Amino acid sequence: MLNKNILQKSGLLSLILGAALGILTTLPFIGQIFFIMLMCFSSVLIIIFMNKANNFNIKSTHASIILGAYIGFLSFLTFSIFYLTITMIFAIFFQIYTNYGISTAISNSTFGIILLFIIFMAVLCATVNAFSGFLTFYGIEFYNQITKSEDK
Repeated sequence: MLNKNILQKSGLLSLILGAALGILTTLPFIGQIFFIMLMCFSSVLIIIFMNKANNFNIKSTHASIILGAYIGFLSFLTFSIFYLTITMIFAIFFQIYTNYGISTAISNSTFGIILLFIIFMAVLCATVNAFSGFLTFYGIEFYNQITKSEDK
């Protein structure tokens, strides 16, 4: 199943990826690409990175689904902290709106509504990344079977 070492490493990588994508999503025109990467491919990036570094020793699909959901949830929470902070700093101090809808919603909403929206989106991101982690696990297993059959 999942051991503590894999969870710690994937959690740290998720926090770093979420922070980086939270900062990069504020860039105009290409921010949507980074947001789609966060929503759909954050578990793929981290699982492939851990596999290349020989830190990925999961042998069941169940564990890959849980790991993908864990990565998606943590990366979106970190993304939200960085993105919403930067968006509000731009809106309040510089009157620059990277996303006018988000800036308006944050300034006119209560903290509870914002927190509920963040948790809802984090669960959605976890669900999509669980499926992405599942597909990545099968892709890695398929690649390993091909390389083993070629070696024989």
